[in-house]
Amino acid sequence: MKLLVIGLGQCGGRIADRFARLNKRARALRKINILADTFAVNTDVADLSGLRTIKSDYKHRILIGGQRTNGHGVGKVSELGAEVAREDTDKIIDAIRTSEQFYETDAFLLVAAAAGGTGSGSIAVLTQYLKERYIGKPVYNVIILPFRQEETTESRAVYNTAMCLKSTYLVADAIILIDNQRYVKKDSPAEKNLAVINARVVEPFYNLLCAGEERNKKYIGARTLDAGDIIQTLAGWTVIGEGKSPIPRRLPLLGPKRDFRDKMNETSKGAHAMDQALGELSLTCDPKNAGRALYLVTAPPKEMHMEIIKELGDNLSTVAPDALIRSGDYPRQKGSLYVTIILSELSSVRKITNYFTKAIDLISVIKAKRGVEYSHRKLEETFADIPVLL
Repeated sequence: MKLLVIGLGQCGGRIADRFARLNKRARALRKINILADTFAVNTDVADLSGLRTIKSDYKHRILIGGQRTNGHGVGKVSELGAEVAREDTDKIIDAIRTSEQFYETDAFLLVAAAAGGTGSGSIAVLTQYLKERYIGKPVYNVIILPFRQEETTESRAVYNTAMCLKSTYLVADAIILIDNQRYVKKDSPAEKNLAVINARVVEPFYNLLCAGEERNKKYIGARTLDAGDIIQTLAGWTVIGEGKSPIPRRLPLLGPKRDFRDKMNETSKGAHAMDQALGELSLTCDPKNAGRALYLVTAPPKEMHMEIIKELGDNLSTVAPDALIRSGDYPRQKGSLYVTIILSELSSVRKITNYFTKAIDLISVIKAKRGVEYSHRKLEETFADIPVLL
């Protein structure tokens, strides 16, 4: 699958930069492109200057709202971020159309942090514009949820997150949720911590995107997982995860047959990798709530046994019994077996509901201070009180 990636705001730009680095790795090691192109959009000049891999020309690092913000950002006011994006959408579209591989794009992937200003405010606006202009081309959002300390100390972060989630849900084909807190290492320096988090956010996409773009026939699986399978899987709230199981080096056989323990270890490697992938999902959720699911097995060709693939399918159907499951194999990796999992069309996500509840409580406090009568209603009824950025 070939994506066109657009990072919005500081966090979105840095993760888009990581996607660009991922594409460089795919070109160097596998001789394939998984991205049509990568862009960063921001209202802050300094944030754009700090990127490493995205091309440094003005067509790839796009400054918007320069006259409104003087290149210093929107100060976490997502409403201003949305307004600036509406004014400069044509500027963004003109830039991405200059990409040489633009019309090879299978889907757009927009990345932003939910708690910020520029990214949080602009992602839904740009998503809606792309869907209206390029009909039939999926537009996916990667939404980065705030750290726990942001939620507890900054009420504006919770408010922005709720507005961003509500707005993107109304327009995006799928929202891939990333919980920053799941990747935190408390004893690591802040700058290094963020770099590691961003790398871990993009890593599960690597084999998934490569599998459908592979051109070398010896690396094409018996069941190729391509763009069509991914597009048919992604819908609504979505999470992604990847697990890895090392493959020990085999000793030459001394007898006519291998020990039964070797056979047992072969099948257990796949189960171990899937358990790890489910444990490392980008957001804590109940797989039973998934309406669609996908798994990809990436391993050396000699390790790609039908028994492993069947066992993984049985395991996933057990934990996600109501999901329509698609699968594929990619005989590429050396020394390890990888399992990539996507759970999509999640009917209930507790963390998202909590953001909406907190935002509604915050709105009620604000209205009470203004002397506006605010009655206690059900969550579904008060959901309308959360503003939309479109």
